Amino acid sequence: MPKQAPLLAASLIIAASILIAATTLLAKSLGTDALGENLHPLQITHSRFLFAWLGILAATAIMRPRFTRPNWGWHGARSACGFTGVSLMFTAVIYIPLADATAISFLNPVFAMLLAIPLLGERIGRWRILATLLAFAGALILTRPGQGTVEPAALLALAAAAVMGLELIFIKKLSGAERPLQILLLNNTIGLTIASSLVWPFFQWPNGDQWVALIALGLCMAAAQALFVNGMARADASFVGPFSYSTLIFAAIYDMFIFDVVPDAVSLIGAATIMAGAILLAWREGVRRQQ
Repeated sequence: MPKQAPLLAASLIIAASILIAATTLLAKSLGTDALGENLHPLQITHSRFLFAWLGILAATAIMRPRFTRPNWGWHGARSACGFTGVSLMFTAVIYIPLADATAISFLNPVFAMLLAIPLLGERIGRWRILATLLAFAGALILTRPGQGTVEPAALLALAAAAVMGLELIFIKKLSGAERPLQILLLNNTIGLTIASSLVWPFFQWPNGDQWVALIALGLCMAAAQALFVNGMARADASFVGPFSYSTLIFAAIYDMFIFDVVPDAVSLIGAATIMAGAILLAWREGVRRQQ
């Protein structure tokens, strides 16, 4: 068990947030014409798993950790959810502002909480209900309903958050039985296998800039996962959790300076509402753990 170091933990989570926001920036650049002819989201997802897998494999070769017998069913389910969620999110960020997609992604723990009721037998109280209603109200705002229409890409981001919420359930099951590096390696191995089987009809040879961005995407994701796991291990989740919301700030900054997208009033109100729900949920979970 690593020594508790709250300031270091917060720094690690913020560093992870910078990299996570960077992955959405890279995905948007690759899915639009910013770096050349746009690449298909499944090809972007494939590279995310390929280069993250290579980075984690190198770390495994250096560290040589002892692995235990894996639960292949949980790993398969977690990897399928991760692949689906990433593909949906990378598609969404092509069409909507990074800040909007990132804000909607903060519904992950809300969906995980709701799914934990039937899957883990957990109970939901009035504080959790309030947090859920706030978060979903924010998501509804970001879909921009009006005149009978909504923003379709925002619905893709919402679907991604739901699938990733289910992924969190399987991560919770795995984290109590297997080591983090084993979980990351197997997850990326299975995810890469799924992505490789689906990418070929959509594959096109990237140009030089796109190769750099694809490699950076995978390595940023692997590094972000490692930073996040280490940050969570060095402080209470209720303390470090809110620092992960800085991802929204970095995503907005990237969008502003790279794509000249300034968050409008709808984006700010929707994001603030989701954040309020997520922070309330994190606070309540911290109180429950203390009790």
